[in-house]
Amino acid sequence: MIDRTLSYVLGHNDFKTLGTSRTDALVSAVHSGFQLYLHEPVKENEFIGNFNENLPNDIRAIKIRRVDSSFNIIQTPKIKEYVYLFHDGEKAHPFCAPFMAYFPGELNLEHMKKGAQMLRGPHHFINYTTKPSALSNFDRIILDAEIRENDLFNGNFFPEKSHLFHVKSAGFLRHQVRLMMGQLVQVGLNNISLEDFSISLDEKLAAPFDYIAPASGLILWKIDFGL
Repeated sequence: MIDRTLSYVLGHNDFKTLGTSRTDALVSAVHSGFQLYLHEPVKENEFIGNFNENLPNDIRAIKIRRVDSSFNIIQTPKIKEYVYLFHDGEKAHPFCAPFMAYFPGELNLEHMKKGAQMLRGPHHFINYTTKPSALSNFDRIILDAEIRENDLFNGNFFPEKSHLFHVKSAGFLRHQVRLMMGQLVQVGLNNISLEDFSISLDEKLAAPFDYIAPASGLILWKIDFGL
């Protein structure tokens, strides 16, 4: 859809785009980016206005910036932040479903908060990815992780109280955030102990976790390219 809109706005197909990352189906993004390669410069204010006018209603460009020809949006160091919206107790209005996961029962949020704190720092996340390649690097550093009340999104159809899992790192493995959230939910349901959760962050499990949180609660919150 981005390339189709660019083709219409530019009036030609002599360009190339490079996306910063991929997300699963049903995952939302508040902030993302892509790199556009052109042979000729464009008038930035005019371009972004025309681009937004022709983009689908669920996408809006907020900034355009020139970069050096050596810049590569995939390879450049960057920090990613995700949030995962969720609630427990009584099921909320169906309009919440695309944005917020529902977990039946009563979650022990204090245990989940302690589990999130355990994620901080360097860990070996071999238990927190799917279909890794032979070259996968499981050693990642989580810069921040916490469970807190949802203070980012609201709506008149939202439940009275909801929470979010916020996590920040220079890089995540395939499905890592959803797998971490899934195990935090299992901690909250007292299906696994905090001790077992802690062990899973650095040791390969004989019986790997198989519960992955739904994609619909996950939101790519911010990408910092350090520019």
